[in-house]
Amino acid sequence: MAWNEPGGGNRDPWGGRGGDQGPPDLDEIVRKMQERFGRLFGRRGGGGGSHGSNSFGIGVVALIALVAWLASGFYIIDQGKRGVVLLFGAYEATTLPGPHWHVPYPVETVKKVDVEQRRYVEVGYRSASGRATKIVPVPREALMLTQDENIVNVQIAVQYQVKDPRAYLFNVRDPEGVLKQVAESAVREVVGKSKMDFVLTEGRSEVVAKTKALMQHILDQYDTGQMVVNVTLQDAQPPDQVQAAFSDAIKAREDEQRLKNEAQAYANGVIPVARGNAARVLEEANGYKQRVVAQSKGDTKRFLELLTEYDKAPAVTRERMYLDTMQDVLSKSSKVLVDLKKGNNLIYLPLDKLIKNSSPSQPAQSQAQQTDETSSSSNGQSSSSRNDVRSGRETR
Repeated sequence: MAWNEPGGGNRDPWGGRGGDQGPPDLDEIVRKMQERFGRLFGRRGGGGGSHGSNSFGIGVVALIALVAWLASGFYIIDQGKRGVVLLFGAYEATTLPGPHWHVPYPVETVKKVDVEQRRYVEVGYRSASGRATKIVPVPREALMLTQDENIVNVQIAVQYQVKDPRAYLFNVRDPEGVLKQVAESAVREVVGKSKMDFVLTEGRSEVVAKTKALMQHILDQYDTGQMVVNVTLQDAQPPDQVQAAFSDAIKAREDEQRLKNEAQAYANGVIPVARGNAARVLEEANGYKQRVVAQSKGDTKRFLELLTEYDKAPAVTRERMYLDTMQDVLSKSSKVLVDLKKGNNLIYLPLDKLIKNSSPSQPAQSQAQQTDETSSSSNGQSSSSRNDVRSGRETR
């Protein structure tokens, strides 16, 4: 029943007044509130002096509360982090490391984002922490189809950083989940455009590079504010059902490559030697050619010069040619000519040394000197080799 309805006693909700239907006294309401605040801070309601004291206390309390509220707006951004300032939940600004101030809550709030921390996601497996790190495969993510319609088991780990805190916080609802889906999609596309042998053997680094580039391109299109730092191919192998057959194929391929390497090594050892021998033979032939040509030219020049001298003095030239020829022939002979007519009865000749010293390898001049010395030691009256040859020619 309403207070002013008939039978309600005409009760006044603002003061219990009965018949007075006027508005409540505002001064009285303010006074009552001051009394309550005064009792709260240890004061008792009273006269006019008490009213002034209560007003001053309320002002001090309000000032302290205001200062504390404004002081709560100071914050510090650590090195390697960024502060995202939100005005009533909307993006306002991005602050760098150092001290800053913002309008305190609930007007503005600050979210700190670590832009140097390396986060990572796993595709195709999960790492279980414990005494020893255990790898738990996830076949639903790892099994992929190649270009030649084979199935491979691929496991990758992706490391990323935040490069744009605003986009990282506001453009996507689940940045890590989006990155994981992008990584799986990118690696499936790269593997789907490659053959199985290429993915499992020499193409691993190329698969990683293409996956990283494709992931970054997709993330930039989505504007997620993430930067892919590294993509690691943890494992790439055929499914367990065909592992044995694939191992045999790998072993055969390795044997083939080993035999090729051995053959190439043998060729690398034989071919240079053959080329060196061929070059040596060519150089020897070229040297022989030049020597023969030079010798022929020298003989021709000497013969022409001798012919000129022969035309001037034929007798003397013939004698000189005869003496030179005989000296050259007799210097290579083991026989010794001794003039016995003017010699003594006892002649000592070291024939063994004469024969040894008269070998073809010894120069003709040394042999002639040794012959002259031997003849001189026998009788001291031996003549020169030219006179001996001349007397022999006259005897003939």
